Amino acid sequence: MAYSQGFSPHPKVSWVGAAPTGVASEAEYVEVSVVERVDPEALKAALDEALPPGIDVVDVVQARGGNLTERIDASEWRIELDGVEPDALAEAVAALLAAGEVEVERLTKDGKKVIDVRPAIVSALVEPRSSDAGHDEPALSQPCGILMTVVRQVTPTVRPDDVLNALRVVADLVPPVPARATRMAQGRLDDEGRLVDPLQQDKES
Repeated sequence: MAYSQGFSPHPKVSWVGAAPTGVASEAEYVEVSVVERVDPEALKAALDEALPPGIDVVDVVQARGGNLTERIDASEWRIELDGVEPDALAEAVAALLAAGEVEVERLTKDGKKVIDVRPAIVSALVEPRSSDAGHDEPALSQPCGILMTVVRQVTPTVRPDDVLNALRVVADLVPPVPARATRMAQGRLDDEGRLVDPLQQDKES
């Protein structure tokens, strides 16, 4: 692994768009600089062996031009809201998408800050999760609305809790229990607002 120069060298490892505290993720990316070329599969095996159970390296590729930060400008989030009817969530989402701006408050180390969430939200749709579950999904005793949303990685970062606060602002939607958020994908947006695999050009080279 390559290290920085100076009095206190650090390994050259760079996380892109690290997930906020309190959420899960199925799509984290990291750049590792090395001093000489290594076999990607061998590196994948070594990293997997060193990582704790439950954290798996899905793929390793050799970068072939451009840093990873330049290839990622949005994330797709799955937000599960137990106790919220899918129809009620859909109405709130419609109100959010129809709004020109939606300002929410965020508590920072410097006090409260107001941010406009709406420009960062590329898309949002509701997937119902009913009690008539199939074999692969357990039956539920209460409703659960599932929000799938694509959010641009802007400054300041718009997080899943900001999206939930925006739903509260536009539709007074407040889940009875804390929501569960999982990042499902990261990538660059195409012309239709879909995410493109940031490693695609490396895999095709």
